[in-house]
Amino acid sequence: MADPAAMGLAAAQKAVDDWISQFDEGYWPPLANLARLVEEVGELARELNHRHGSKPKKKEEAEADLALEIADVLFVLVALANEQGIDLEDAFARVLEKYRLRDTNRWTRTS
Repeated sequence: MADPAAMGLAAAQKAVDDWISQFDEGYWPPLANLARLVEEVGELARELNHRHGSKPKKKEEAEADLALEIADVLFVLVALANEQGIDLEDAFARVLEKYRLRDTNRWTRTS
């Protein structure tokens, strides 16, 4: 796999593809990946709710690594993009431009 410290979106897509391509089963179908994504987002939501919401963890429950929960979501999103043939660098640049145009005057700017 590529060096995670120097990884952009294209490198992340290649690293995920390299990982998945080493197995005969390959990429999961889109709806299976969507279900997997929902599971991972649920784990992230659970941890955030424990930390910042009104549902404290049980005493015997260990604190999850929030960074890894977010990275799990990212991994599945990258896998889904790969399976669908989406260039995430291009898509992310386009979405940033969309937000720039749509939301430039939406909030108070910091000084």
